[in-house]
Amino acid sequence: MASRSGVPERIRTSDLLLRRQSLYPAELPGHLGLTTRYDLITGMAKQILLIAHVPSNNTQRLRDAVLEGARSDDVDGVDVATFTPFEANAEDVLRADALILGTTENLGYMSGALKDFFDRIYYPCLEQTQGLPYALYVRAGHDGTGTCRAVASITTGLRWRALADPLVCRGEWQESFVGECRELGLTVAAGVEAGIF
Repeated sequence: MASRSGVPERIRTSDLLLRRQSLYPAELPGHLGLTTRYDLITGMAKQILLIAHVPSNNTQRLRDAVLEGARSDDVDGVDVATFTPFEANAEDVLRADALILGTTENLGYMSGALKDFFDRIYYPCLEQTQGLPYALYVRAGHDGTGTCRAVASITTGLRWRALADPLVCRGEWQESFVGECRELGLTVAAGVEAGIF
């Protein structure tokens, strides 16, 4: 039954969401596509940008787990786009409401791919993205300290806001890393949806 305004008095959550494919082409290398969930009341969805260096099957599994968590059915009104660091650019960052960064530990530092991303977006984003919330996960063969410190140094210069301590998946491969990354993606998406981040 509709009210005088023409809006149904009882609206189910499923009625408020419309799924569609994104404007991002699915055939980009390393790109997983984007499923958009629109809030039909506001017409706007919040944007999460996942930028992950994925040189191995295990790092791809971590990226996929973060993506699965961020696209959980428990979260509405959030778009998640994912790119490798070489594909992402300043325009992608400027459209984002939050970032999730994923990197390997390379000689006690972040991956060269993530460093290249920061080199390209730093000045175009410096004044326009202050306060941008981000989360970091690191696949570290050792302790990940240098990697986290290097990313924090750059994000501090950008004046981005860390949502939590970095998730460091350290040492030998463990299946629990996948669940931890899924939880990270869900936490960021739920926080963005709720306006906490």
